Amino acid sequence: MDKYMQVLQELIKNTGLEGASLVSADGLPISSVLKPGLEEDRIAAMSAAILSLGERVSEELAKGGLEQITIKGENGYVILTGVGHDAVMVVLADNNAKLGLLLMEIKKAQERLKALI
Repeated sequence: MDKYMQVLQELIKNTGLEGASLVSADGLPISSVLKPGLEEDRIAAMSAAILSLGERVSEELAKGGLEQITIKGENGYVILTGVGHDAVMVVLADNNAKLGLLLMEIKKAQERLKALI
């Protein structure tokens, strides 16, 4: 098991997430812990596209550097968080997620991943 996967597995264990993935800024998967049926490559590509657009919006609207993108759908959340300049962590959570706890655990995992990259 790689060092990134250990961090992602601990995040899932602590929060009950449906999945987590670490993706390069150019849309390539680095490490993932996902439920069967979720495609790592597809998540990576979509995440990079969303991150790129989010960064542009944040800069154009003078909101500073992008920290996080949260998408709320009928069946849950997708949260993208930058990990340094070269990667993004994507987490998938259902509607029952406790967002305060989840965001706190994401921050911890983000810091651990930054130290590893």
